Amino acid sequence: MSGRIVRSSAVARSRLWLVLLLFLALSACTARAQSAAAPTPTAEPAYVAALRPKLAALMQKENVPGAIFSVQDPGKGNWTAAMGTADLATNAPISMNEHMRVGSITKTFTATVILQLAEEGKLHLDDPVAKYQPDVPNGAHITIRQLLNMTSRLYNYSEDAGFGETLLAQPAKVWQPHELLAIAFKHPPYFTPGVGFHYSNTNYILLGLIAEQLGGVPLAEQFQTRIFTPLGMRSTSLPPLTSAAIPNPHPQGYASKASEECPVAKALAQANLLCNVTTMNPSWAWAAGSAISTLADLRTWAKALATGTLLSAAMQQERLTWLHLAPGLQYGLGIFDIDGFLGHNGSLPGFQSFMGYRPAQRQMVIVLTNLDQGTNCAASANGGGPVCPSPADDLSKVIMQNVFGR
Repeated sequence: MSGRIVRSSAVARSRLWLVLLLFLALSACTARAQSAAAPTPTAEPAYVAALRPKLAALMQKENVPGAIFSVQDPGKGNWTAAMGTADLATNAPISMNEHMRVGSITKTFTATVILQLAEEGKLHLDDPVAKYQPDVPNGAHITIRQLLNMTSRLYNYSEDAGFGETLLAQPAKVWQPHELLAIAFKHPPYFTPGVGFHYSNTNYILLGLIAEQLGGVPLAEQFQTRIFTPLGMRSTSLPPLTSAAIPNPHPQGYASKASEECPVAKALAQANLLCNVTTMNPSWAWAAGSAISTLADLRTWAKALATGTLLSAAMQQERLTWLHLAPGLQYGLGIFDIDGFLGHNGSLPGFQSFMGYRPAQRQMVIVLTNLDQGTNCAASANGGGPVCPSPADDLSKVIMQNVFGR
């Protein structure tokens, strides 16, 4: 075949060159089209150059294995990144699509369901708790609103010494909501209902039960139908009480050996400072803290929560009725206001999270870590257990100070 081409006529050679030229022209056009279609790498916002080393330094200081960050600012630019490792045993890098336990961010879901039930006329925020849960001590004088904004005065079962001992000794234990309430109800109240703020998981266990009672289906199903499905949050869930599993991909979750959770698990570590508590059953937190989510879903939820996407304007105004706790810090109905960032933080063995959105400025900060407490703990001023840093909260503060000047 090649011999015939070499001995071809001038006309045949001309035709061959024409075919080659057309082929080359077409290839060039295709290459240009592919080049135009290829995404152009997005340059990081200017603030990242100074921010990233500060975040890395704090992660090193608090021995945080891995962290996921999302920063949104229409003027300064958006930044999303994952830093560190998902698994100290393999050194696998943490990625931005990891499933994480989000602790008390769960309370924002529970509160939203309760507020929706109020909109539907199935309850009123100033109804007494005894109307729905008659076994609550002094329940005739505690309102739904006081459960939501942490002024109920009910003892926090998480602070009970016996509960803590059982949690450590039986990390796989499946806790039932009524068990948790029984622990809380053994203790006297902190103060008169409606007078003073005391953060209590007991309030949200009760709210979860009331939601199931009035909604007619399990709380996990109400989360799905009322919140996750309407917002397209496909990777967020409230796991069954019997399950300690986290959907893949997920990092390993670590606790500081200075904290109380470490004795329950096999010691694995970075300079022997951390232990792996990934498989600790989260049922003890249920409606107060056992949800699982991802960065992408939390970005959706942070905005929806702060702007009232799933509520009427009137009910959103109820949610944003604030108790002033300290300068720059307020609490509403299952939502924090931290220097104008509306959202919540959360902590569960192995994981810590922060989520905040400023509606007027359309600014957002989300931080997720696979460490619940930093290792550089200090002695408690009141003689209690050690006081350890909250890594996601601390990393969020660095972002707010360096990006938003808060």
